[in-house]
Amino acid sequence: MDRDGLAAQRLLSRQLGVISARQTLAIGVSANGLQHRARPAGPWQRLLPGVYLTTTGKPTSDQLEVAAALYAGPGSVITGVAALRDWDIECPPDRRVDMLIPDGLRRKSTGFVVFHRTRRMPKLVATTDVRAFALVPRAVADAVDGMTRLSDARTLVASAVQRQRCTVAQLQEELASRRGRECALLRRVLAEIAEGTRSAPECELADLIRPSGLPQPLYNPRLYVKGTFLAQPDAWWQEASVAVEVDSMRWHLLPEHWEKTMLRHRRMAAAGIVVLHVSPHQLRTEPQEVIADIAHALANGKPATGITTRTAAA
Repeated sequence: MDRDGLAAQRLLSRQLGVISARQTLAIGVSANGLQHRARPAGPWQRLLPGVYLTTTGKPTSDQLEVAAALYAGPGSVITGVAALRDWDIECPPDRRVDMLIPDGLRRKSTGFVVFHRTRRMPKLVATTDVRAFALVPRAVADAVDGMTRLSDARTLVASAVQRQRCTVAQLQEELASRRGRECALLRRVLAEIAEGTRSAPECELADLIRPSGLPQPLYNPRLYVKGTFLAQPDAWWQEASVAVEVDSMRWHLLPEHWEKTMLRHRRMAAAGIVVLHVSPHQLRTEPQEVIADIAHALANGKPATGITTRTAAA
């Protein structure tokens, strides 16, 4: 293979088989040759105006992102859900690629690419091949801006924080910098986290308890016995020694996760705590039954003795 062939091969490898029309000319493919390759049922496929995938089959999310970056041009930054997928953060399924571009730049959203002109282009980005990604706090805020469901926003923020991709403080700082924008969903989710809830199911539990008439619990307090850490239940009623744990089946898919849950339950039970386990599915489909079970446990409970409770703010 000659030098030009090697250069073309390296280019396509670096760009995951995606190439722009301008780049095809640079590697010796004429306009007629490009048209022939990208013909219906040809070996190439057009992803965006002037951007092609040099293989057949459904493009991957990575290939769509490379295509979006080539279409947007230098200085563009991938944000929102597309960026967060690359940070290994749980996101709702979406093939769309959101791109930040400078406010004065004119680009037309098309296909799976949505452009967002902004005066707040990120000063720091993560890069790979031809793609630049917004850092997690900015990408989370941009993603939540495009959401309509509180549950999606909760899941996204909880995943980012629990997987230690960013901190609550960083998200609060990003929220504060978005002047003149309501950002109602992000503001609400961060307020819930400040109250102690950490995950989307825990937020749903709080939503269920809040209007129920039950005494309000502490969320995610740390419990100690004689100075030794005991557990951190999702909800805790000190006056009745009752704890509620929201257990997701996804969390228990691995044996070691199940064993940790059982160990935590055993320790709390040994300390005289009544532990109620509910699933996210039960919160949504059997809310009255969940409330009734908690009410029964509280009515028959006794104040915790020998247990010290420390809240997140303590």
